[in-house]
Amino acid sequence: MTTAGRVIKCKAAVAWEYGKPLVTEEIEVAPPEADEVRIKIVATAVCHTDLYHLFEGMETELFPTILGHEAAGIVESVGSGVTEFHPGDKVIPLFINQCRECRFCKSPKTNLCDKGENGGHDELAFEKSRVTCKGKKLMPFMGIGSFSEYILMNQTAVAKIDPAAPLDKVCLIGCAISTGFGAAVNTAKVEAGSTCAVFGLGAVGLAAVMGCKFAGAERIIAVDTNPKKAEKAKVFGATDFVNPKDQKKPISEVLAEMTNGGVDYSIECVGNVEVMRSALESCIAAWGVSVIVGWTDREDFAARPIQLIAGRTWKGSLFGGFKGKDGVSEMVRAYLQKKIKVDEFITHTKTLPQINEAIELMKSGQSIRIVLNVSSE
Repeated sequence: MTTAGRVIKCKAAVAWEYGKPLVTEEIEVAPPEADEVRIKIVATAVCHTDLYHLFEGMETELFPTILGHEAAGIVESVGSGVTEFHPGDKVIPLFINQCRECRFCKSPKTNLCDKGENGGHDELAFEKSRVTCKGKKLMPFMGIGSFSEYILMNQTAVAKIDPAAPLDKVCLIGCAISTGFGAAVNTAKVEAGSTCAVFGLGAVGLAAVMGCKFAGAERIIAVDTNPKKAEKAKVFGATDFVNPKDQKKPISEVLAEMTNGGVDYSIECVGNVEVMRSALESCIAAWGVSVIVGWTDREDFAARPIQLIAGRTWKGSLFGGFKGKDGVSEMVRAYLQKKIKVDEFITHTKTLPQINEAIELMKSGQSIRIVLNVSSE
């Protein structure tokens, strides 16, 4: 029996309260309306941003919610006005829209879209949500909510990908890999022969290391307080590993001594304002470029004006500067052509009911990326 045009009852991991374990529940997902696509999620990964909202973000009123935003799936049905997608298409949902019509989308200078982050992440998202459980509306996190067997998306926030792509691998391109890789290639614009430092070796940081290598950097210094990350960083192209806890001097001074005055490019992938400043100060004064990638909105960051006046540039990067639809499709092609690594990021695989085990693995630093196999292709 076709499910098109009908409410779908399916399983999802629901975060009912801030800071509490997720609960596997039966939810109801409405059929797509105009310009919407309903997607069967095949695989989704656990990202630290999900954990940030659950344990650190302090937005306690934005619950109950369905977390998850790094995913891949298959179009189940489409609403009126949708011509780009058809049932059976392999897709990756996006947390950055690309309408291709607004002034941002038409500009090569940004990957933002006038439609904003998909679906929003506020009380209005609750009002618009057509995903429910036990009579209560659930907010799809970052407009996606992929810890679910089915999701609803606006067509401007979905990327069609190569049908040959393995969904349980390329789901990582929906966030971590594109974010880190693009921060190096698109935002920092790392040059061949340069020296780089990457702070934080989670999936985003390792992707940034990979991006530096892809761009032709001669020396890539990986920085992390977890010594177990050293060997993993080398897999993606790091030439050196430095643990700040092992140093008697500030890490910026250590890197300056290692590189005759500072690195050409530094990329911060932690989300810690002190690390952001250290990354900036690790750059060479005259032309160094430092990129902030790590997500936080709880604290202000600061630097002395002379650190910029002397010639450094401080930049931010959202989703690696990739325009959503175009960038994700391009990255999937690059993976299929063996130009970038994806499989090497995956350290664990779980099922949706094992979501709390996956969260604990990530919290304890034992994983890089955990993929949840949600449905079969």
